[in-house]
Amino acid sequence: MVIKHIGVWSLARVLAIIYAVIGIVIGFFVAFFSLISAAAGTVADAGVPGLGMIFGFGAIFILPIMYGIIGLVGGLIVGLIYNAIAGSVGGIEIELE
Repeated sequence: MVIKHIGVWSLARVLAIIYAVIGIVIGFFVAFFSLISAAAGTVADAGVPGLGMIFGFGAIFILPIMYGIIGLVGGLIVGLIYNAIAGSVGGIEIELE
């Protein structure tokens, strides 16, 4: 069995969701470490109290969106490139059992 063509939009949607999930996980880590840092008093707030905590909680919302967009665009690019190359070299051969 040979994969000769990939649905570009389906690949882009799947990668967008995968990257968004990764963004959620990373966002939680950023939020956690920002809270720890703020609690320890090591965040330079630059005159704005709680700036580190605001950034940490913002990461939970912003990072999944950013990673999702990156995954969508990356999926579009990879799908288009794969389809162009697979047309000339024959695609990826897989064996299913």
